[in-house]
Amino acid sequence: MAGTRITNLQSTGNQPTLILPHQVTGAAPGTVQMRIKTSQISGDRLSQTKSMVLQDPDLPPRPISRHRRNQSQHNIGEAVETPVVLNGEYLNKAKISEGGKKLRKNWTSTWVVLDTDKLLFYKDSKQEALTNLKPGCSPDGMDLCGAVAEWTMEKSSRKNVLQITTSSGSEFLLQADNYHTISKWHDAIKRTADYLSKGAAGKASDKPGIRRANSTEYLPRHGLPSKTLSLPRPAPESLCKKEPKPEHRRSLKVFKSSKLTYSMSDSADKNGVKNRLKKFITRRPSMKTLQEKGIIKDRVFGCPLLALCEREGTTVPNFVRQCVEAVEKRGLEADGIYRVSGNLATIQKLRFLVDQEVEFNLDDSQWEDIHVVTGALKMFFRELPEPLFPFPFFELFVEAIKTKECKQKVQVMKKLVLQLPKPNQDTMRVLFRHLQTILTCSQKNLMSTQGISIVFGPTLMWPELDCGNMAVNMVYQNQIVEFILIESPEIFGLQKK
Repeated sequence: MAGTRITNLQSTGNQPTLILPHQVTGAAPGTVQMRIKTSQISGDRLSQTKSMVLQDPDLPPRPISRHRRNQSQHNIGEAVETPVVLNGEYLNKAKISEGGKKLRKNWTSTWVVLDTDKLLFYKDSKQEALTNLKPGCSPDGMDLCGAVAEWTMEKSSRKNVLQITTSSGSEFLLQADNYHTISKWHDAIKRTADYLSKGAAGKASDKPGIRRANSTEYLPRHGLPSKTLSLPRPAPESLCKKEPKPEHRRSLKVFKSSKLTYSMSDSADKNGVKNRLKKFITRRPSMKTLQEKGIIKDRVFGCPLLALCEREGTTVPNFVRQCVEAVEKRGLEADGIYRVSGNLATIQKLRFLVDQEVEFNLDDSQWEDIHVVTGALKMFFRELPEPLFPFPFFELFVEAIKTKECKQKVQVMKKLVLQLPKPNQDTMRVLFRHLQTILTCSQKNLMSTQGISIVFGPTLMWPELDCGNMAVNMVYQNQIVEFILIESPEIFGLQKK
């Protein structure tokens, strides 16, 4: 006997039934039919008939065909999930990424509708009705083909958060307080995305490709094979090695020789660059030459007081005189004069004009805020490389303020002031005379000697090295400025107002 053919096998429930040939009318001898019945959830029944041949052990086995038509019959019983359509529901939505670029998370309540192939976002349910009527009212949408839906706890502190990542790299968050509601959306979105992804993969597989010899695997026409495809065996090592052609051997030798020549001349090139840089630096014009030619202009802010006065041909900087005149003209009764800060941007603008030696008028409307003028004057004294009270005199003034007897203290202070350089002495006299004028209107501007000393103490004097106690130095600075302000008529020979 060549073989026994099974022609019919019935299954009832989970138990298959074997029907012999004599029980089937018209069946060929040695043939048995096998019938498998399976029941689905929806109640539909699918039946499948297969033929099996029992080979005789004495005969050689027949080759099994691996044609795609034979493989396709195994997919008859697989259930294909269809996309779910959800009419709409209010969910909290946030877009945290677009095309791989992170966005600021902003939660908004949105009317969400799940269509057959995309997720639609409306501002409210009314917009959905308007969209169906007016073509101009288009909602925001998200293509679910290739999208991934998963739960997340890292992207938000809220509970029941669903993250959806699209194929383009955009990321959305959906959230609802009710777990059953968001779980329903999670299952529906994931089912739709999987269905669309399988459909896209099926369309791609239907395209004509190149089949590998003696195999059912197909290769795409363009690009590399996927990871699931078996790669060809590597060729033997003896076949991979190729002898270089004779005409290329000379080019290789030339390349090697040029590489050696470059490495040898590299150090020489570096030495040449160093020599050229040294010559350039030595030939560079000095700062004084550039200043004389007008290429580099001296600044006013940050310039030493002696150099500034020498350049301007005065003993008191012009900017200091202009600020004092402007304040005495329209700022004596300003509340908190010198204590209130002005707008820093406007102060910097005024400083820029002064440094560029551009003509300006402090009575102009852009400087109408008197606190801008006082702020610029304080900045001028703070940015002096050496303060108005020079560094060598700091400790001398501190020792003088410690003198207990008032008359002796005044004489010591007066003696120290007279020892100062002429620009420092004259500028100090103009400034303290101006501050005396400020105190004459103390009832309106609410400034006292103590308040002015707190403002101008750290501005007019500081130690060269901050090696001591800063708090102690600040106390001495305030006391020195306050004492000189009170005794300025005696120290500077001013008339009492």
